[in-house]
Amino acid sequence: MLTVEEFHEKIAAGARFLDGATGSNLMAAGMPRGVCLEQWVLENPQPLVALQQQYAAAGSQILYAPSFQAQPIALERVGLADRTEEINARLVALSRSAAPDALIAGNLTTLGSFVDSWDEANFDVLVENYARQIRGLLDGGADLLAAETLMYPQEAEAILAAAEMEGATCCMYSFIMQSDGSLFSGREVGPVLQELEELGAAAVGFNCVSADMMTPYLVSKLRRYVKGPLLCKPNAGNPTIAADGTARYDMPIGDFAAILADCHAMGATLLGGCCGSTPAHIAEICKKLR
Repeated sequence: MLTVEEFHEKIAAGARFLDGATGSNLMAAGMPRGVCLEQWVLENPQPLVALQQQYAAAGSQILYAPSFQAQPIALERVGLADRTEEINARLVALSRSAAPDALIAGNLTTLGSFVDSWDEANFDVLVENYARQIRGLLDGGADLLAAETLMYPQEAEAILAAAEMEGATCCMYSFIMQSDGSLFSGREVGPVLQELEELGAAAVGFNCVSADMMTPYLVSKLRRYVKGPLLCKPNAGNPTIAADGTARYDMPIGDFAAILADCHAMGATLLGGCCGSTPAHIAEICKKLR
């Protein structure tokens, strides 16, 4: 795994490009709704390999391994908790095979739906779950960790503690936020990101918020707190929900890329897409900024 210093050297010059959505693109490629994504990918690897090859060809320099919810507490629902480390290692290796020249980030996410409160006992549960996942991501050879769609500061604290326990040296943190820019805990996001950066985060920022005219303003606001790399990975607009429950994102790709270019002008240096984005979105961002 990279050190923070090594990671910063690799991303030092200008904008660097992340990937886009995974789940929605895999469903478009045939993944059924409601399945365990991580299990389905390992049983059906080719759609994921093809998607990540497309992202790399579009210009993505950092790909997220599809390990989003591969923690024991989540894998228990499909009877795979005892294979947590193996599953995470295999998912990283699969991403590496798809794009050997890209950096592969082991992906972690919120466990907020699995805990009822943020007391000390539940914090210990979070640390234990994240530690086992991180152990597997390291076994698979992840270049860094990417903790995304976090909802509460306690989740980032648990990941930080678990990463230190497992010797993981490089981790990015990004939060989902409410429409006013605050976290779901009610805390202002800027000081939280500043604290994480001071504790050694490789990069901080946000993901899974709608790309709209307020997004560059949010980047500008966060830049007042964040000195290092600032991550911006928004959704491709606001979703509309079809009759079958599928979310559709209809923001034109050119509009999405223009908003991301404005975010870069305001200080975001790690750019990508979240829900609804595709390799075509990443290609258009790269075209506009290069």
